[in-house]
Amino acid sequence: MTRWTLAALPLLALAAPVPAQAADVRDAAEALTDPVETDHMAETVTVLVDALMRTNIGPLAQAIAHVDPDSSAASIPPDATLGEVTGSDPDYGRRLGDDVRATSRMAGHLAAAAAAYAPVLKEMARDMAAQWERERDAARR
Repeated sequence: MTRWTLAALPLLALAAPVPAQAADVRDAAEALTDPVETDHMAETVTVLVDALMRTNIGPLAQAIAHVDPDSSAASIPPDATLGEVTGSDPDYGRRLGDDVRATSRMAGHLAAAAAAYAPVLKEMARDMAAQWERERDAARR
C-alpha cells in the first residue's frame, strides 16, 4: 500500500454506512441526558463510594503489620475505616455522584451533537475520498 492509500483509509471508514452506530449514539445520548438515568447512576456511585469509605480496613492493616512490622500499617487502629485512613471528606461520595450526574449530561450532549453532525461528516468524508481518487488518478497520468 502506498502512503496515500493509507492516508485515505480513515476517510473511507468515515464514508462507510453506519446506520446502526448512529442509532446507538442517539440511544446513548438519550440515556445520558435522561434525568432519571443520570440520578440513578449518580446515586449508585454515591452509595458505592460511601460504603467503600466505611469499609473497616483494620484487619487488613493488622495482617500487613504482621508480615512487615516496620510498615506504617502497624499504626492503623483495628477499627479504622478506609475513609479515616485516607482522610476522605465525608461528603466525597455525594460530590462524586454530582460529578457523575454532570459528566453524564455533558457526554449525552456530546453524543447528541455527534449524531446530529454524523450525516455532514459522512458527506465530507465521501467528498474528500472522491477528491483523493481524482488526485490519485491525475497523478497516474
